[in-house]
Amino acid sequence: MNKIQHLPSSLSVQYSELLQNCVHPISDGSNLSFKSKTIRGKKYKYLYISIGSTRREHYLGEETTELLDKIDDEKERWNSNADDRELRTRLVGMLIGGGMMPLGKDEGKVISLLERNGVFLAGAALVGTMAFRAYANMLSVIWPTSAGTQDIDIAADNHYALALPREKINLSQLILDSGLGFFEVPALNRGQPSTSFKIRNRELIVDVLAPMKGRESARPIHLKDFGTHASPLRHLDYLLQDIQPVVLLYEHGIMINVPTPGRFAIHKCVISQKRPAGAATKALKDRRQAEQVFNVLLQDRPTDITLAYNAARNQGDAFLKSFDSGLNLIDADIASAVRHLIAENDE
Repeated sequence: MNKIQHLPSSLSVQYSELLQNCVHPISDGSNLSFKSKTIRGKKYKYLYISIGSTRREHYLGEETTELLDKIDDEKERWNSNADDRELRTRLVGMLIGGGMMPLGKDEGKVISLLERNGVFLAGAALVGTMAFRAYANMLSVIWPTSAGTQDIDIAADNHYALALPREKINLSQLILDSGLGFFEVPALNRGQPSTSFKIRNRELIVDVLAPMKGRESARPIHLKDFGTHASPLRHLDYLLQDIQPVVLLYEHGIMINVPTPGRFAIHKCVISQKRPAGAATKALKDRRQAEQVFNVLLQDRPTDITLAYNAARNQGDAFLKSFDSGLNLIDADIASAVRHLIAENDE
């Protein structure tokens, strides 16, 4: 097992400062504008939101002194955010300069779009490789092996929304209207809706996932709070029951949700055992990511593992058996240390 490199503690302090500053979303109004329309002699105000190549119109009401004052207050907030944006941008630059992992341009544009439109405030989380990459900065380490693909896996459930934004989210439309060249990837069953989006002539893919409930099924699940369909994944609810905010290093920082790292590592062991024979490479990647996360948590945050394992018991014996089988296939010393920690907690 390759040794994991820890970053200086000063970077952890700066990362925590960035995280605190990103709790409240800030807007510079760059994609927003207010316009007036005169209809039958009366003036009405509209808000225009530009998303990539698409501009959406939102009716605000008849032009009154009260409404104009509210618009002026909103514009003033855009100006007052300038200092916050500058501080956050500076912190992002310092963290990247210190060795933390930045976000690529295409990924940054997509995830920033999702953040600005309330997708993560509504309880969605990034899972898979994107979460694994986010853990490196959160845990202040450099992963010794490749973080994997650029795929963006968005996980959500109809039952775990945290705080719905004021307007309904249409996740599919957000992605398709982003101006980045996304198209829907057709489902294997042409009669079913798409749950994946790809940028034309690029490798980046966005997959939407939801917990599989009941019997085994590949039928897409409709996420009513997100206006899209999602591919079902068994035990995804285990990840979404305990999510936490992290910051991705792009522009002035992007606040997202990820599963807690202990649950992520356990889940990776489990799904590595459920991959079909033709997906051996993905199963190996699952175990390598679990191995690296466990390695850091054993040193720095062992309680994360015990809490995650205690919650795993609620998933049933089959889940625990798959976890144990996956654990058998990672580094023997790390697997032994994880088992010892769990046994100690049970005493």
